[in-house]
This record gives sequence, structure tokens and C-alpha cells, in this order.
Amino acid sequence: MEKAERRVNNPFIGPVIQKMNSWFNKTTKSIIQRLYSLFLYKGLIYLVIGFLLGRAFILSEVIPFALPFFGVMLFIKKDKAFLACLALLAGALSISVQHSLFVLLALVSFAICSKMTSLIIKDGFKTLPVVIFLSMALARCAFVYAQYGKVTSYYYVMAFVEAGLAFILTLIFLQSLPIVTSKRAKQSLKIEEIICFMILIASVLTGLTGVSFQGLQAELILARYTVLVFAFIGGASIGCTVGVVTGLILSLANIGNLYQMSLLAFSGLLGGLLKEGKKVGAAVGLLIGSLLISLYGEGSAELIPTLYESLIAIGLFLLTPQSITKKVAKYIPGTIEHSQEQQQYARKIRDVTAQKVDQFSNIFYALSESFATFYHSVSNKESKEKEIDLLLSSVTEYSCQACYKKNKCWVENFDKTYEIMKQVMQETEEKNYYKNRKLKKEFQQHCSKSKQVEALIEDELSHFRANQTLKQKIHDSRRLVAEQLLGVSQVMADFSREIKREREQHFVQEEQVTEALQHFGIEIQQVEIYSLDQGNIDIEMSIPYCNGHGECEKLIAPMLSDILEEQIIVKAEQCAGHPNGYCHVAFGSAKSYRVKTGVAHAAKGGGLVSGDSYNMMELGLGKYAAAISDGMGNGARAHLESNETIKLLEKILQSGIDEKVAIKTINSILSLRTTDEIYSTLDLAILDLQNANCKFLKIGSTPSFIKRSEQIIKVQASNLPIGIITEFDVDVVSEQLKAGDILIMMSDGIFEGPRHVENYDLWMKRKLKSLKTENPQEIADLIMEEVIRTRSGRIDDDMTVLVIKIDHNTPKWASIPAPGLFRKNQEIS
Repeated sequence: MEKAERRVNNPFIGPVIQKMNSWFNKTTKSIIQRLYSLFLYKGLIYLVIGFLLGRAFILSEVIPFALPFFGVMLFIKKDKAFLACLALLAGALSISVQHSLFVLLALVSFAICSKMTSLIIKDGFKTLPVVIFLSMALARCAFVYAQYGKVTSYYYVMAFVEAGLAFILTLIFLQSLPIVTSKRAKQSLKIEEIICFMILIASVLTGLTGVSFQGLQAELILARYTVLVFAFIGGASIGCTVGVVTGLILSLANIGNLYQMSLLAFSGLLGGLLKEGKKVGAAVGLLIGSLLISLYGEGSAELIPTLYESLIAIGLFLLTPQSITKKVAKYIPGTIEHSQEQQQYARKIRDVTAQKVDQFSNIFYALSESFATFYHSVSNKESKEKEIDLLLSSVTEYSCQACYKKNKCWVENFDKTYEIMKQVMQETEEKNYYKNRKLKKEFQQHCSKSKQVEALIEDELSHFRANQTLKQKIHDSRRLVAEQLLGVSQVMADFSREIKREREQHFVQEEQVTEALQHFGIEIQQVEIYSLDQGNIDIEMSIPYCNGHGECEKLIAPMLSDILEEQIIVKAEQCAGHPNGYCHVAFGSAKSYRVKTGVAHAAKGGGLVSGDSYNMMELGLGKYAAAISDGMGNGARAHLESNETIKLLEKILQSGIDEKVAIKTINSILSLRTTDEIYSTLDLAILDLQNANCKFLKIGSTPSFIKRSEQIIKVQASNLPIGIITEFDVDVVSEQLKAGDILIMMSDGIFEGPRHVENYDLWMKRKLKSLKTENPQEIADLIMEEVIRTRSGRIDDDMTVLVIKIDHNTPKWASIPAPGLFRKNQEIS
């Protein structure tokens, strides 16, 4: 060993060996590529298949293989159909002249029947099996009549059997030949397609019947080689299936090969079971299986030929390059190569999708930037000066152009004229001009047409105000579009990142979880771990039907909680529809905190329609939101405004857009939707159920209070109500809540409702501190009752109070220890 290592590490021999290995690999790869091109692209494989199928027959006289092959080739590979025809005739001629004449007659009969059928039904592909059935039956009857001068009932039956086999083989070849002829195969093959492909291979091997050397039959050697390859690739099930199909076709061709079906099936089974021993293990399985069945089938007389045939097949198998077996394995379901190919294909689709989403995100971001830069391109001062100049130029156009003092005012005294007219315009705009006697007298002394100019300024200012309103609407619309496009861009960027997240491989953990649960007495069909991130556990399982005993929640989730050192709950469960089925269960991380809510709500005067609206909702990603909106005034219009605010907020937040962008968007929508002076307040609290951090966004709303034991914490912010101004910055207040905290949110009808109270803060804190209950609904009812009592039972305004209590999420079931297994925070050796 040391000498070998020294030879490899030798500065002269090592590079030579590496170059030889590289040259050998390149040469082998080049030869395989050339053979692949020669067989598939040049059409040599069709000649080989056609020649062997032309030789193939069943029971010495039934020839059902040739015509289905030519018919299918005519439709799926028309340019190679002539080569296939010549190969069929050559193969039939190698058996006998009579054999080739029948094949030729069948081909001619097919051409006539196909032409006649095409006159009635244009789609020849659908009628192909029927045309082949009729062609074979007619050809057989005509051939027998030409030989014997009559057709007996026996030959009629044989013609029907032969035509029926041709009909079935046509359907099989339609499934299997595209696997050979297509340049780009499908991602995976169905079991039915694999079986059809094996029937095609077995049919081709039937054409080797009679080819032997020293008593060793070529079709048996290649049949065992085929079974061995598929057993090594697909395992016991595929190997056994291929053995049965191949043995069945061979036994139909030669009744003496009937025992080959059991030999090949058993050999494929053993070879598949021993595939873990690599090629040697599969080869040993074939050898043992063939020898055992040979002893039981033909006795010791056939033992030596069987042994030689198996050894030759094993030799061919060992010489088969690994690249070929891996390439074939990609299309066989259940193999590792197939799984890797599917994952690679899914990863490619995922990357393409993520790239497209990123492109759309960039487009939306660019559009947002384009809209946003529009109203930032010119400074406010420059814009104001430009508007004044335009207004003054419009006024002077109708007043000063025909005035005899034009040169004196605008040439000799330009600055003075400009300044005085500018002052007149500004004072008129502020409606202070007629009160400013000094400015009015000065303007009358300066301008000979002062009355006309004053009237023109008032008229132009009215048009100016209308234009300014329109410009402001356009400005607000552009800003709204920019913010919405930016929000959509952010959502799409987040979505792209989610798409790019790849499932991590947790094979060791999956095996250990399965072992732990089975050791506990729970049968597990399948375990798939998608994520082990803190707070984001994602595990799926398939378990037998539990008849509603709740094993998932009572046993499996507590054991996973102990193994992963984190509370695990059942997120989704799909029960089996029958006792022999399997239930599919999804487990995930439980939220660290849970909330319990209460609400009290009343309309002004005890009416049915309130100007207050509220909502409490799950936002996903472990967040919980509560919101109160108070429309201006009372009644239906106020209810419409507040309800619209809440509905917009819910939809926008659930779409994933940031809460600040959401509130600015709602503000823009409500301010642009109507010209009336209607506004609404918004009190929003977003609670993170993993760390109990709470964000408060208060838009013109009253303060909220946090009751922490005997301590009362006031939460407030200074933001104008929604709809008053079109542009504002949202002030966000964050508070770290704790287990046991009680959050109280209220509208102004509650906060400012108590009568004869000067300091509402102190009154509310005192009432909250005096509460003896911690039930959220009871707290909401008591606060409402206290406020109404101070009003002598009258409800003078819409009232809403929301109460949320935060607690630790205590598991319903205690964790069950699973000793001797991994823990998530421990390294796995």
C-alpha cells in the first residue's frame, strides 16, 4: 500500500497516471457519444430493431411483430419508416422466403387499408390499431388461400389471434417506441410505460431465437443481461416485473423456454434484493436465482449451459459503463437518480420562476421610482416662483399690453411694478387686499387701470386655484401609485426569496425520528423534515389510520417537542378515508404566546349603525392584529368610512405589504376618493406572538393602555386622522409586552365618554387599576358599563373597546421523553 502511494505521489509517475486516466475517460465518453449519435440520429437502431422484429414469430407460424412496428414508425418517425421496412423484410428473409413474403403481403395490405380508411377518417393515428388489425387478418387469410386454395376455420381462428396480437402490440409500441425515438425523453416513466418498453425489448430478443453457439442461446443471454440491468437499477420490484414480462414473451416464441419466465423473475428478484452490494451483489443474485430454477426446471443436464449463459450476461453487465446505468435510472421511479433528477428539475423550475418574479419586482420598483421622482424633480421654491410669473404674465397680457404707460411701468420701473403686483396678488389670494388700504392706495397711484387689473387678478386666481386643486389630485394619484408599486415590488421580492428557499436534507434526523416513534410503538410510514429553524419547524408524516384516537396530538407531537426542544403542535391533519389507509399530518412550531380577546361595542343612542368599526385578525408568520376605526360623526356615513378603512387595512396587511405603506395607501385612497371633508381615525396594534413585541400605529386615535399587574402603561402617538392631509409620516410606537399583560384599545366614545371628568387619562388608569378580573370580555363589559353609568345611562357617542390578554402558550400535552436520540442543539456525528 505504501509503495502504491509512493508511485502515485512520485513527481514523474503521478502526472503520467493522471493523464492516462483523463485520456481514458475522455476516450470512453467520446466513443459512447459517437455510438449514441450513430444509433439514434443516424437510424441504425431502427435497422437493428426492424431486422430482429422481422425474424420474430410465435408458435412457429404467428408473426404479429413486424406490421405494428412499421405502422407505429410511419406515424412517429416517418423519415425512418423506409429503413424500418427494409429491415423488416431483411429480417424475415433471414428466416425463410415464405416468411418474408407474408411480411411483404402484410405491408401491402396495410398500405391499402390505410389509404381507404384515410378517405373516411382523417385522423389516422386514432385508427392505426384497427387498420393494423384488419390488415393482418386480410393478409393471413390471403396468404393461406394462396397456399392451399381455401381457408379453413382453424386458419380463420389463427388469423383472428394474430390480428388481435398485432392490435395489442400496436398499442404497446405506441407507448414504448417514443422512448427510443425521442431525442429528449420525459422526466420520468410510468410503470405502464416501463412494462411496454420491456415488452418491446422482449419482442426484439425473440428475433434472436435460433441464434446460438455451442448450445448457448443468444436471446437467453441478453434476456438475463436485461433483467440484471433493470434489477440493479430499479430494485427487486422492477427486476421481478421485467423478468416475468421477458420470460413470458420468450416462452410464447418457444414453448421450450417456458421455465425461463420463473427463472428470470426469480433472478430479477434476487438481483434487486442484493443491489446494495453494488454490481457484484446484483450479479450474485442473478447467478444464484438462475442456477436454482434451472435445477428445478430442466435438471442437472441444463445446469452447465445455464451457468455459462448467466456468466456471459454477468460479464456484459460488469462491462456496462456506470454512466449508462445512471442515465437509465433517471427515468425509473423510486431510484436515487430519479429523485435527484426530479429535484434538479424542480430546482430549475423554481429558479426560473424566482428569476421571473425578481424581474417583475424590479420593473415595479423602477416604475415606483419613476413616479416618485416626478414630484421631486422641481423644488417647491422654484415651482412657486414659476407659478407667480405665469399668473402675472396672464394678467398683464389682457391689461398692460394696450396701456399707454406700458413702457414706463415695465421698462423703466420693472422691479417696482413686479413687486407691487406680486403683493396685490398675494393679498388678494389671502383675501386681505381690500383691508390693506395702504397697498390699495399705492397700487391705484402706480397703475392707471387698477380696477381692471384687480378684477383680472381675482379672475385669474380663481382659475389658478382650480388648476392647483387638479394638480394636487394628480400629484396625490402619482404618489399613491408610486407607494403601491413600491409595496407590490417588496411583496414580490419577499415571494422570490421564499421560492428560493430550498428544502434542507435531514436524512439522519428523519431516520432518528422514525426510529424513536417506532420504538415507542407507533408505526410510521414516512417522515419528511422541511425545516428545523427555531420557531419555524416544518415536519410532515404519514401514519396509519388511528380511528380518531388522536395519536398525532397526544403522542407524536409531545415526543417531537422533547426531541426538538421546542413546542410542536399539529398544524394540519388529513385523515384516511378507510381503516387500511394512511393519515397525512403536518407538524409545526407552536407560537410562544397566545391571545384571548374581548370586545364591547355600542352605537350612539343605542342604535344599530355605529360609526366605529373594528377587527381582529391573524396575519400569518405568527402575527396578530387588532384595529379600531372611528368615522367622523355618527350614523351610516361614518360607518361607511370606518368600515372601508378596516376592510382596506385587512386586505392590504394580509397581502404582506408593510404596515406603514398600508396606512399611507389607505390614507391616499380615502383622501382621493371624495372631495368632502370626511376622515376617520385608525388605532392599529400588531403583536408578534413569538416574542410579544407589539407595534402601535395610532392615526388620530385615542391612547391605549397596557395593564401589567398594578402598573398601567399609556401608549399614544401624534398622527392626524386618515383623509385630512395627503402626505404624512406614520409614527410607530413599539412596546415589549410580557405574559399576563392586558392591552386595552378604545375609541374616543370610551376615552372621552365619562361625564364631569377633567383628566381622562387619570380616570381611565384608576378604573383599570381597580379591576379585579383578568377576563378580557369581562374587562371590556365593565369599562363600557362604567362609561355609560357616568352618563346616567345615555350613550352620547359610538363606543368600542377591545381587550387582549397575552399569555404563554402552555402546551395541552406534556412532552414525552425520547432517550438516546439527537437534540436539535447537539451536533450529529
